[in-house]
Amino acid sequence: MKKLTAILTMIVLLAMTLPAFAASAINKDGYYKGIKLCGKVKVVEHFADLKVKVVDSFPDLKVKVVDSFPDDIGEWKFVEYGEDFTVQFVDSFPDIKIKYVNAFPGVE
Repeated sequence: MKKLTAILTMIVLLAMTLPAFAASAINKDGYYKGIKLCGKVKVVEHFADLKVKVVDSFPDLKVKVVDSFPDDIGEWKFVEYGEDFTVQFVDSFPDIKIKYVNAFPGVE
């Protein structure tokens, strides 16, 4: 009986922690570690503000590439200088996962 109680307790504790693992790294206002995820973005090879992985499903952020006025969350304009933040594209261990879209950018 004690074994069964211990197992059930462990299952309940595990179930309570699962939502924490599934939660997005981006808050509902579109910030990641103080970086507002809109604006002018520079792609770099090293020492980026964010490590980003491009995915087809279950993104943390939907990104729309724009030519001007990247003012809303998820709107990015790629630039060579004058950036708001830098990104490095990676295949593993990203800070956030993005999906490119043509409409309705923002937090997933």
